[in-house]
Amino acid sequence: MKKKYFFVSLILFVLVFYSVSNFDVLVGKKSFARNNSSYKDLSTFTEVLSLIEQNYVKKIEPKKVIRGAIGGMLRSLDPHSGYMTPEMFKQMQVETSGQFGGLGITITLRKSVLTIVSPIEGTPAYRAGVIAKDQIVKINGKSTKGITIYEAVKKLRGRPGSEVKITIYRRSSKKMFDLLITREIIEIKSVKSRLIEGKIPYIRIRNFQSRTAKEVRLGLNKMQDFKKNGLILDLRNNPGGLLTQAVAVSELFLPAGKLIVYTKGRVIDQNRKFISKESDGIKGIPIVVIVNAGSASASEIVAGALQDWERATILGEKTFGKGSVQTVMPLLDGSGLRLTTSLYYTPKDRMIQGIGIEPDIRVVDPSNRNKSVVREEDLPRHLRNMENKNKKNIKEKIDRTPDITSKNKNGVKDYLLERAVIFIKKKNQK
Repeated sequence: MKKKYFFVSLILFVLVFYSVSNFDVLVGKKSFARNNSSYKDLSTFTEVLSLIEQNYVKKIEPKKVIRGAIGGMLRSLDPHSGYMTPEMFKQMQVETSGQFGGLGITITLRKSVLTIVSPIEGTPAYRAGVIAKDQIVKINGKSTKGITIYEAVKKLRGRPGSEVKITIYRRSSKKMFDLLITREIIEIKSVKSRLIEGKIPYIRIRNFQSRTAKEVRLGLNKMQDFKKNGLILDLRNNPGGLLTQAVAVSELFLPAGKLIVYTKGRVIDQNRKFISKESDGIKGIPIVVIVNAGSASASEIVAGALQDWERATILGEKTFGKGSVQTVMPLLDGSGLRLTTSLYYTPKDRMIQGIGIEPDIRVVDPSNRNKSVVREEDLPRHLRNMENKNKKNIKEKIDRTPDITSKNKNGVKDYLLERAVIFIKKKNQK
């Protein structure tokens, strides 16, 4: 028995030594001594593992316990870092392919409770009526207490056509109810474009996928004859996506040589600058970018770049405030780490993290005025923004008159879109 525990301890020591050695290559030798002292409690870990194996009421799988410990270690960091088992890592790869069977919701853990950030428009969850800040307390009758994001995603996704029952607690009404939702292929179309009132180009970006910039350019080309009337770029409830596509979309509207975003981290390789390369950026026309509390990450990069270079007017509500970069690191056993490695900064050195982008024109949709929202600053363990450089004075406030005429395809009145249309018309009259 003692040989067994010695063998486990030896394996763990080798793994830790390997990790520390590789970490030293990245950050320099001074960090080795500091991190070496951080691992003095490793013997406690192996002791606990041995006691669990020897005394726990049921026989355990050491691999499962060790993975649980790694998961706990990552959960002690910020809410966007995490450990992925091989199954979870494969699941993430399915997600990035842009097509999967599921409900169509963005979820997070808020105070260890599985919480909906927002439903994706047009998906089964959206049609079922779930809203931001709904808490998922059960999935198929089993409590979600202590669940990880990846475990939740695994339970919520499944074969298209199959059903999943979620139990929702809605804090605003203090009611709990069940929803039986049929999974569908969630194929999020990145870009939609159309003419507003037959003359104003409107581009809606739902998330940033591999073809987003090409789709935006294609949409603009189709409305080429109307570009002189201005442009409305809608980034509401856009959770982000690929950084490269946020840069590519931004440079469609900027001349070459303009800084779009830069990142700063502890490791020198994480310090990067992204400069526009386009030589034919769309010039001279008024642009309005619509944002809200659901506009996050890559959306905030676009809004921040166009705002800093005074290329567009940002209209709506303060954005989500996710200004951190996650690097996915595959491990030898097929598992992976999703680790926060750097932070985003706008061209004028504003840190997005925890604060978000303040609009130039703050407009609150009356239909959403009493609805609660979730932002980065509401998440437990979020990285706090100590620089406090991102506050921006509001240039103007639009009056809340009831002359709303713009409607989407479902006939729902769109207050913010109407405000953007009015702004573009005023600009064209000058």
